[in-house]
Formats: sequence, C-alpha cells, structure tokens
Amino acid sequence: GFLFQVASFQGVAVRGLSTSSPHDHPEHGRLVYKGNLAKAVLGVKFFSYSTSVFNLFMMPYIMLKSGIGVESVLVQAAFYGLIGIFTFVTPVTLHILTKGYVIRLYYKDEVDTYTAITYNAILAEKATVFHQKDVKIPDITKMFTTFYAKTKSMLVNPTLFPNPQDYNHLMGYDKSSFFKFEDLEEVKEADER
Repeated sequence: GFLFQVASFQGVAVRGLSTSSPHDHPEHGRLVYKGNLAKAVLGVKFFSYSTSVFNLFMMPYIMLKSGIGVESVLVQAAFYGLIGIFTFVTPVTLHILTKGYVIRLYYKDEVDTYTAITYNAILAEKATVFHQKDVKIPDITKMFTTFYAKTKSMLVNPTLFPNPQDYNHLMGYDKSSFFKFEDLEEVKEADER
C-alpha cells in the first residue's frame, strides 16, 4: 500500500514538473517567434483605455465643479474637443499602430501555414491563420508593417526569430529566383563537360 502511494505521488510530481510553456499550442504548430514588446504594447493600451474610461466618468463632475456648463459655446466646444482627443483619438490611434504587432507566431510544416497571435481592440489575443503564399512584402518600407498576411499588416522583428531559416521561409526568401547552390554546381559541371 505504502509503495503504491509513493509511486503514485512521484507520478503526480513528475507530471507537475513537466515544463509545458503557456505558449504551447500544438493545434497552431510549433512556436517560431515571440515578440519581446508584447507586455509593453499591452501595458500602454491598457493605460490608454483606463485613462479614457476615467475621463468619461470625470467629465460631468469637472463640468459641474468648474462651471464650464454656463460659459460660452466656444469654451464648451474647446473643452469637449480636448477631452475627446484624449478619450477617443489616443486609444484608437494606439490600436491602429499596434494591431499588427505579432506577439507569437506558430508554423505548421505539413500544411505550410502560420498562426499569428495579435491583440484585438479589447486587449484579447486574436489568432490569424494564413498560408506562406498569402505573405506579401510591401514595396516600400513601412513603419509598422513587416509583411501583409492576405490584407492584414503584420509587424515582426527579424532578429527575434531563434532560427533565421524560419524568418526566411515566412518572407519567401528561400524561394527566391536567385540561383541555388546546387544549380551553380550543375552549371559548373556542364561547363567542364
């Protein structure tokens, strides 16, 4: 009885110690990229949303205490405009700039598909699945876009790919029209003949 309890306890302990990362999602494939600014992006967006909600709740109180309600229409318009910028424009702008920031990128070798995890407008993780052939590189370098997945802009940092080959495949650089090493060898052998 005692030996069985020890064995079962060890089994539980071993299962408890197994290092499964919270980012392991076998259904998405293997993790090939992890953005290092994910927490910063989430923090900035959360702070912006918090101040917007605070502004909305405080506006009636400020108007009541300051007496802006009885001032001229011009003063009221300026006040509402200023509050509106901080309450609505800032979070919307932040979302537009950061919506394509890839937190994690998974790759499924067998089907050649990627799953990009980004934050949506309500700060929840959103999965976008796309095929390698859906990847388009912008003609001119864009500030918040590394590539387009179908029509959605995505931002990744090439230096954060642990395996550079994963980045090359994502961008399609491994399928370029340049000669491959084997092709050059065949050309050299043909010349010698």
